[in-house]
Amino acid sequence: MISEIEAQEILESRDLIAIGVRGDEVRRRLHAAKTTFVRVFEVRVEAPPAALPSRTSAGEVRIVGRPPSLDAAVAAVRAAIALAAGVPVTGFSLADLLSVPETASLTTTCRALHAAGLEAIAEAPIDLPEAEAAIRAARDGGLAIHRLTVNALDSNARIQIVNLARNLQSAVGGIHAFAPLPRAVSVTTPSTGYDDVKQIALARLVADNIPSIQVDWAVYGPKLAQFALTIGADDVDNVSAVDPGILGTRRSPLEDIRGNIRSAGLEPVERNARFEAIG
Repeated sequence: MISEIEAQEILESRDLIAIGVRGDEVRRRLHAAKTTFVRVFEVRVEAPPAALPSRTSAGEVRIVGRPPSLDAAVAAVRAAIALAAGVPVTGFSLADLLSVPETASLTTTCRALHAAGLEAIAEAPIDLPEAEAAIRAARDGGLAIHRLTVNALDSNARIQIVNLARNLQSAVGGIHAFAPLPRAVSVTTPSTGYDDVKQIALARLVADNIPSIQVDWAVYGPKLAQFALTIGADDVDNVSAVDPGILGTRRSPLEDIRGNIRSAGLEPVERNARFEAIG
C-alpha cells in the first residue's frame, strides 16, 4: 500500500506513463498477464423477458433496476433463474434493496431473494452510508458479495474512496473485485479520461488487498477499458452476452473483448459471476 502523500502526488501528477508503470507492476505481481472478463445478460426487474434472445452466451445473468416491492424482486429472481439454465444469477444494488418498502430489514429481504434462487448481490456501493453493516446484513441473508462499486465520485474524495475500499476488505473480507470508477457520471462536473485512468492506478496501488480492479466495458467503452488494463485493472465487467450476428464471428462481443485484451499484451480468460474461469 502507498502512503497518503504518494496517493496525492499521483492525483497531481501529469506523468501517466510513470503512474501506469506503478499500477501495472502491482497488477502483474498479482495476476501476471491473466485478464478476466465476464459476459453479462441483464434482466430488468420490472420486465423480465420470456426467453433469452438468440445467440446469447452469458457467464452471469444480472437483475438490474430498483424493485418497487419485495414481491416484485422475488418474481424477477424466479424469472431470471428460469432463463439462466444454470448460469449464476446475481442482482440489484445494496442501495436499491435498502429502499424496498415494507420489509423488516435488509437481511430479511436478502433471505427471501436467496430462497428464490439469487446467488449474489450485483453491486455493493462503498459510498453507501454504513456500507460495512449493509454487506454483513446481505451475507447474513445468504447472499454473496463479490464486488465493490462506486455510485458517484466527488473529485475531492478520490483518495478517500480507495482507502474505504481497502478498509472494507479488511473488515469484511471475501471481496473479489473493486470497480473504482463511478456508475453515475456528473453532468455538471464530469471526470476526464485522464482522471479515470489515474483513479484505476490509484485503486490498484492503495487497495492491494483486493484481488482484482475492474472496469465496466459497457459504461466506459473498449478504449478506456484497454488502457485501464495496462495501468492496474485486470478484470472487465459487463461484456455483452448477446451477439447480434451482424458483423460476423470475428466481430462478435466475445472476439471483440478477447482482441482488446490481447492487443494490450495480456491473456484473456472468460469467467462467470463466481469469478470462476470458464474459458
